[in-house]
Amino acid sequence: MALDSPLPTDRAALLARLAEPKKYDIAIVGGGATGLGVALDAAQRGHSVVLIEARDFAKGTSSRATKLVHGGVRYLAQGNVHLVREALHERVHILASAPHLAQPLAFVMPSYKLWETPFYGMGLKMYDALAGSAGLGRTEWLNSRETLRQLPGAQPQGLKGGVKYWDGQFDDARLALAIARTAAQHGALLVNYCEAVDVLHDAGRAVGLVARDAETGREFRIQAGCVVNATGVWVDVLRERDAEAAGQTAAPLVAPSQGVHLVVDQSFSPGDHALLVPSTADGRVLFAVPWLGQLILGTTDTPRTDVPLEPGATEPEVDFILREAGKYLKRAPTRADIKSRWAGLRPLVKPTVADGDTAAISREHTVLVGKSGMVTVTGGKWTTYRAMAADVLARCTQAGVLLPRGACATAGLHLVGAGGAGGAQRVSITQPPGLHLYGSEAAQVNALPGADRWLAPGLSEAMVRFAVRHEYARTVEDVLARRSRQLFLDAAQAATAAPQVAAVLHEELGADGQLASFLELAAHYGANPRTQSGATIHAKS
Repeated sequence: MALDSPLPTDRAALLARLAEPKKYDIAIVGGGATGLGVALDAAQRGHSVVLIEARDFAKGTSSRATKLVHGGVRYLAQGNVHLVREALHERVHILASAPHLAQPLAFVMPSYKLWETPFYGMGLKMYDALAGSAGLGRTEWLNSRETLRQLPGAQPQGLKGGVKYWDGQFDDARLALAIARTAAQHGALLVNYCEAVDVLHDAGRAVGLVARDAETGREFRIQAGCVVNATGVWVDVLRERDAEAAGQTAAPLVAPSQGVHLVVDQSFSPGDHALLVPSTADGRVLFAVPWLGQLILGTTDTPRTDVPLEPGATEPEVDFILREAGKYLKRAPTRADIKSRWAGLRPLVKPTVADGDTAAISREHTVLVGKSGMVTVTGGKWTTYRAMAADVLARCTQAGVLLPRGACATAGLHLVGAGGAGGAQRVSITQPPGLHLYGSEAAQVNALPGADRWLAPGLSEAMVRFAVRHEYARTVEDVLARRSRQLFLDAAQAATAAPQVAAVLHEELGADGQLASFLELAAHYGANPRTQSGATIHAKS
């Protein structure tokens, strides 16, 4: 079933619903991939659902991925076969649910040593075998000429050949938004910029939340039979608040790891194939992925002891990515070539014996039920968001805080924009941004005022209006970072467009959309980074 009549996201109406004296079956804190996935699954089964997010949907980790829908070649090398198999099968569900936002993508692994092609090729044949009928294409051995034909930007000197395999890529923030809007179509109430400031208890049981609207300071008491904490790297904040009510403490669950990405012009690796280096100088994986007309280089895996809202790339991380990319690209990128850079925090679950090596910690998710009955979920990866949601709801029913109501049926569910039974036309998202990212809603976007007035490449005035009216956008950052991806593609270009976006927001909302703070953020994404130290911890719920 496709649901393509865009619901209005008028904030006054959303807050009026939140103020209603109602007891929900489930209240979710956190508007990233995991929380939104739980909201959609629960609403689709018929539960009454409310979800609150302290800032914007996908503001944190869920908008800062490598943009890959994948099983995880790296995890296969670590021997985590279960996670890889699950992710490979979940991969096809994402591609089918949102063909306008996710697509298959061919990867080429260039070999500069004779043993690399057969060695990695056999490993990727195992990758194919784990995917089975969910595979996207077969692994192929390539000679050096074929490798350069498919990766014309690769370093030809010393090239022995390569291996080609298939995974997927997507627009992470827009997919999160599509999940949110589909959950709303199924009756869920979702409110961004609304922070959970406390957990309500009755006789030691979690029975709801106290929420505060960030724009007005107004507080709401939300009653719910089940409370789910899905706040990613910030889950320990809400766990501690929950434990304090019983005079207890909650041992930290998350060991954050920082992943940095750099964006450069796609001319460094032209074409529609991604480059993968399976083992860099320090054993990490390096990607060069074409995305929305640019090229993403990444990623790092650096332990952090703090959880800032806006983590920054350190100079060593930037140097590492540029240095390693320069070994495998014919034309080595420099700092002057960086158009945007961003860092995301992975919510890795602490091992039994902490060794400080986040690269070795499993990416599998963890679901815990506290003594109050509050359910916490963290860990995992974007590709398995749907399976994580099903696991959370199963745990909620097992704990007796949520009545069972049918089986998970999101596997065949088209998200908004996906069109009818045949789905929206699949258009490569390696191409520059544009109306194709709206899928079957493109005509409705184009019908709004300003469809022919372009504020930035791929961003029209009508798109800004659609973002406000139907996509929960409240600020310039919401529009330029997540409704469109301008900030992630070219920070300077986003800063140039920001005043015009703010003017449209003022027409729609009567406010400037926090223009000044966005310009400061754009400078953070675009300027040469400096080493981060002693970053302030920001609580998020």
